[in-house]
Amino acid sequence: MNLLKQFVLLLFFGCFFQSGFSQVGINTTSPLSTLDINGNLSIKTISLTGSSSATLISDGVYISVNPQATNQEFQLPSAVTYPGRVYIIRNINNSVTAMLTSAGGMLFPKNSTSGSNQIYMYENNSRSVIVVSDGFNWTYFN
Repeated sequence: MNLLKQFVLLLFFGCFFQSGFSQVGINTTSPLSTLDINGNLSIKTISLTGSSSATLISDGVYISVNPQATNQEFQLPSAVTYPGRVYIIRNINNSVTAMLTSAGGMLFPKNSTSGSNQIYMYENNSRSVIVVSDGFNWTYFN
């Protein structure tokens, strides 16, 4: 019986350590990262049209926002709730400004320690941004 216990423990720890160092490769037999994709990557795209109240961003990765009135609000989820979440957001309306806000956390431009509660997206000013949650706030790149 003692031999059976040792075998079960060895099997358990073998599986544990194997999964602890696992890497997944798509189209490759020798992945070099936790996820290694040798090929194209497709991400979910959605379009959101502004409304009289804040339009919530809760789905998708590449998001086209279409404000119908100046400074229409498009709201990111809380950065605290979704650490590591990434969105690519583009204002597709050529003549109307979109306002991007957050349900939790501030918006910080890259390389800055000064955040704000909103950013305005219009021609020649943050028309397209990538936002990344650090678990406390959003950092945006344009």
